[in-house]
Amino acid sequence: MLRTYCGMHYSMYVAPVLMPVLFWAGYHYYKDRHLPEPLGHLLLAFTLGIVAFWLGKLMYVGLGYVDLRYDAYLLADRNPVGLFFYAVLVIGVIEELAKMVFFLLIILRFKEFDEPIDGIVYASFIALGFATMENIQYLQFVSGIEAIARGFAGPLVHILFASIWGFYIGLAHLQGKALLGTALGALAITALLHGIYDFVAIALPVTALPASALLMLGIWMWRMYLIRDLHSEAQADLSSVD
Repeated sequence: MLRTYCGMHYSMYVAPVLMPVLFWAGYHYYKDRHLPEPLGHLLLAFTLGIVAFWLGKLMYVGLGYVDLRYDAYLLADRNPVGLFFYAVLVIGVIEELAKMVFFLLIILRFKEFDEPIDGIVYASFIALGFATMENIQYLQFVSGIEAIARGFAGPLVHILFASIWGFYIGLAHLQGKALLGTALGALAITALLHGIYDFVAIALPVTALPASALLMLGIWMWRMYLIRDLHSEAQADLSSVD
């Protein structure tokens, strides 16, 4: 009986975690319809996102050895300014860097990486893998409603941040430019945005929803218009070839 209850208990949360991942995976595959990436590469990117999650965990553990690991919620109560800097310089940097490393080392080596939108697509699949593991980890710490809300919000948040560095690094790669400066700049921007989002969500729970939603909406609008323009350019290129 207890085993059945536990199975039902976790099944209530597995669906909200997996359904958004499947939705966003299908969405990005459709958006890359002009020159679609091999499914095996996309699955590998998702798997790299899972590995990136554990790399991030390892980074956090490393901070503990040098006394730089803090409880974000405790900081919110005792030192909100400290939380802001921790969210930007630690949470934002670690989580975006962990995802970005595999994009730089592996994804850019794919010969199929041949158009700017590919940077958004691959970075988004890495983000999906990362968010999936993060949400699974949080299941044991949050209540039912919180688990469902996090299941739907987590993948989107990670996708939006990853899309920024994925696009600019991918574009620099395709243009034959040095990647170090672009990667550092993109990391700085995404770590700042990620940190602001986490700071608002942790330190300002009453205003978190509208404030966080506005931040996400701004990035989503930029991303939506960017993808639209990239589609138009890709269509024009295909038409000129025909």
